[in-house]
Amino acid sequence: MRNLSISIPCLMLGFIVSVLWSMVTLNLNNAGFSFSKDELFMLTALPQLSGATLRIFYAFMPGRFGGRRWTTFSTALLLIPALWLGFAVQDPHTPYSVMLTIALLCGLGSGNFASSMANIAHFFPAAEKGKANGLNAGFGNLGVSVAQFLIPLAVTLPLFGGFAGDAQHFLKDGVEKSLWLQNAGFMWVPLIGLATLAAWFGMNDMDGARSTFAEQASIFRRRHNWLMCYLYLGTFGSFIGFAGAFALLTKTLFPLVPIAKIAFVGPLLGALIRPVGGMIADRIGGARVTLAVFFAMGLAVLGVLSALPSAGAAGNWPMFFGSFLALFLFAGVGNGSTYKMIPTLFVSHCLAEAAASGGEPGAARQRGVKESAAAAGFISAIGAYGGYFIPQTFGLSMKLAAGPQDALYCFLLFYCTCMMVTWLFFARRNAPMPC
Repeated sequence: MRNLSISIPCLMLGFIVSVLWSMVTLNLNNAGFSFSKDELFMLTALPQLSGATLRIFYAFMPGRFGGRRWTTFSTALLLIPALWLGFAVQDPHTPYSVMLTIALLCGLGSGNFASSMANIAHFFPAAEKGKANGLNAGFGNLGVSVAQFLIPLAVTLPLFGGFAGDAQHFLKDGVEKSLWLQNAGFMWVPLIGLATLAAWFGMNDMDGARSTFAEQASIFRRRHNWLMCYLYLGTFGSFIGFAGAFALLTKTLFPLVPIAKIAFVGPLLGALIRPVGGMIADRIGGARVTLAVFFAMGLAVLGVLSALPSAGAAGNWPMFFGSFLALFLFAGVGNGSTYKMIPTLFVSHCLAEAAASGGEPGAARQRGVKESAAAAGFISAIGAYGGYFIPQTFGLSMKLAAGPQDALYCFLLFYCTCMMVTWLFFARRNAPMPC
């Protein structure tokens, strides 16, 4: 519990850094920049692209170097994008290429999820893994809503006085307003420093959790590893992708809505419900919950489609907002239920192999725990690519079809395929891998 209590704020800060641009882009042009919508969508998407790629490697690091050492190092790295962003946004002549580089570095925060989940998995028995993973990931995911709630407030205040730089000024409705956009990065620096110290002095490296890359790489031979990658792309990929795109999409479709004040609500619901999804899955089975989740997300997409502005009509904002809240909510439940499925699948598979070959069950169970820890990190990496593809798909749809309809139809089709995979392999009677 001590390791979990330190892991959560470290992971939360990682998610905060990974979504900084989802809020910064709303005011970037007010600060004197002149980026196009395509360029702004790219800035929101790139942290998730680099973060997803980093997760592939981060997933194996706790087993290689130890959870305490890696958590300390990976948390300290967050200082680089936080500080650089704070300086870069103060100069409207900062090249777009520099902004892209900072956005890529913000992916360091997203990468932390893979190593955090792989590490925490070793501290709890099988019966409590769904709850423990849900708490770590769910409260870690809260970083998204914390960032989207606090940054719009912080950038309107001189938090650090003249020490952090001058304000940016712009006109809105004929009234001059001031903006301290640098606060979006600087405000997290003290907290990152404290979390780094807490990880070094308060966490543990578990000797029993150590394993070589070759031992962990056995997950790539498991079919259920790849199937769970696909399903987690549908749950967490949706959560982080919509979190990155929702504010900018709303600002484009419903320009009169003060989205900066309420953008945090959806990610907040998704993060808070994730532990509940894990606990429900502990009781009735992860596959059943996941199947219901994808059905509900498909209905929510239909709700968004019905609420879009079209043919000169203003659109239905309450329906649009409510449907997106449903997407966040059910994606959060699915995040919890899929992470319950992962350890069940790997431990069961290793026990079945031991039974067939006459192996020792205790060693097989330990091998399954190590495999599931590595798989949890790797699966999270694949799922995080949704954070890149969803904003980019919206941006492409807006560019080619002058609206997000085509993107939403693609998401609807994808959720239908996720339902089919869940039912065929995990949820139906006599499924080859019931969980």
